[in-house]
Amino acid sequence: MHELKGLSRGASREEAEKPFWISFSDLMTALMVLFLVAMAVALVSVTEPAVHKGMEQRERAAAIASCFVELQDVAGRYGAVVAGQTINFGTRAIFANDSSSLTTEQQGLLRRFVPEVLAIAGGPVCKRWLRLIVVEGFASRSGSYLHNLDLSTRRSERVLCTLLEAGAAPRMSDANRQLIQNLFFAGGYSFNTIRNTPEESRRIELKLEFYGLDDARESPPQIPLDNDATCPIDAR
Repeated sequence: MHELKGLSRGASREEAEKPFWISFSDLMTALMVLFLVAMAVALVSVTEPAVHKGMEQRERAAAIASCFVELQDVAGRYGAVVAGQTINFGTRAIFANDSSSLTTEQQGLLRRFVPEVLAIAGGPVCKRWLRLIVVEGFASRSGSYLHNLDLSTRRSERVLCTLLEAGAAPRMSDANRQLIQNLFFAGGYSFNTIRNTPEESRRIELKLEFYGLDDARESPPQIPLDNDATCPIDAR
């Protein structure tokens, strides 16, 4: 009889304990599910910006690559070569020794070529990323460093004078001349990137620079066109 009572008490205790352990198990399962959901949300919030930025980087790279495909087609018609982000005119833009003057033929080449570059730069693909175009002048090793630095700067300035000269043939439109004032910068180098021969080193190149994803966009300077301006190099 005592045994039966003991068994009865034991059975009742088990029955009483079962609901508790089931509830605790369900609670732990629910907490685990909540933890996994929270981790998933945190992971998405961390990785989503990186994924989005990666997509923007690829879109930017594709847009810039598309610009240079168009530029390569144009450059090929003028005997120029696109290498990296630089347009090299080869022997068609070589200066005489210790000179910053361009021949009539070279001036005509620049005034025909640059409007085509501007048409590509102003297109929907390039315009979004293009920051500026640097006209880089170079000099050979002959002469002192400072002399050649001044000479190479004057060579790049000569290109801008050629492009901004009003009325010179073939004539540049006012809209293109305004774009040149907004986009083009002059830069000079002395002994940088020396070529195989002194003649090849006396050159100019156009280098395109683009905005990065996080770069602040700069408004172009509003400089009025001067149709009577003379090139200051000639007065030196």
